[in-house]
Amino acid sequence: MLREISLTEIKNLKVYGRTNRSLSPLTLFWTASGFEVRVTGTELWALIEGDFEQQEPWISLEVSGAWVGRQMVEQGKRWICLFRGRSPQAIKQVRLYKDMQAMSGDPQHLLQIHALKTDGEFLPVPEKERKLEFIGDSITSGEGAIGAVSEEDWTAMLFSAKNNYATMTGELLNAEVRILSQSGWGVVSGWDNNPHCALPPHYCQVCGLLSGERNESLGAKRPHDFSAWQPDAVIINLGTNDCGALSSPAWNDPATGESFQQRRGENGGFVPEDRERFQGAIKNFLTLLREKNPNAQLLWVYGMLSGELSPVIEEAIRDYTAETGDAKAAYLELTDAAEHRGARSHPGKAAHALAAEEIAKKLRSLL
Repeated sequence: MLREISLTEIKNLKVYGRTNRSLSPLTLFWTASGFEVRVTGTELWALIEGDFEQQEPWISLEVSGAWVGRQMVEQGKRWICLFRGRSPQAIKQVRLYKDMQAMSGDPQHLLQIHALKTDGEFLPVPEKERKLEFIGDSITSGEGAIGAVSEEDWTAMLFSAKNNYATMTGELLNAEVRILSQSGWGVVSGWDNNPHCALPPHYCQVCGLLSGERNESLGAKRPHDFSAWQPDAVIINLGTNDCGALSSPAWNDPATGESFQQRRGENGGFVPEDRERFQGAIKNFLTLLREKNPNAQLLWVYGMLSGELSPVIEEAIRDYTAETGDAKAAYLELTDAAEHRGARSHPGKAAHALAAEEIAKKLRSLL
């Protein structure tokens, strides 16, 4: 007989991703956040709630390591079947996760897990060998990593946590992965020169880039508890949108009228003062990452959509290590696999797989 079980009653529930640490219900903010269970029984269902105004939540489902389902979550609360008709004694390892990024532009966007329903018993989920945290933009959100190459609409359907170099790196290294990413955002500004679209200022909050009263009440703006989960490595893939900002007009604040711009000089690169600001922001972020993750390897990666700023980023990291003596900070230029573009002219699945191989190889030499 199926019985409904609150998440707080499942001591063997494995939660992935930064959360508000509440299981009543479990709120999933970030890409690849979710839960995993090992369970016997013939059926397993999840009570899932979704909401949105602009961009709907999407989820993916893996059973025994195989990607078996992907779907949009409609508005409201409903039971979704994760498996049924299975042998009662066989152990099924089930992982359900958010397939898309936190939606900073949609305060109504919501994905929550309220309960599970099964006729089986929950068993311990084995721990992974490593913990990896990935910080990035649309590439790290898996934008365009699923869907036809011809697709150009900016829509939730075209994000993928599975066809994603971060997830793939985790699989190669048997690592638990956390992803903090946002399309269009950068180190200093977004692609459109909006300085409010910089990721580093939000790093110390649970999911501080979200807006709206509900997200605040759910704890998105709370300080993140770094002691609860310490990564073996932090991989930063930022700079692509700062590069895009060099080709974009100045951003004008509608509230104050003030403008902001990362500018190109006559030589095609940053004007000197903007280069200094960009490199300073990189060094400041590395300093913050080291403060919050004292034992982690820091690895800045860049280049999946053009490597134009690679020399600038690499120089900033070299300066950081020289100034601080931090021997556990490194740089890796990734291959721009232009022949493997996916939807929205972003890296496709094959490009993500190549990046994962390159990052995993580098991390093996560092960890």
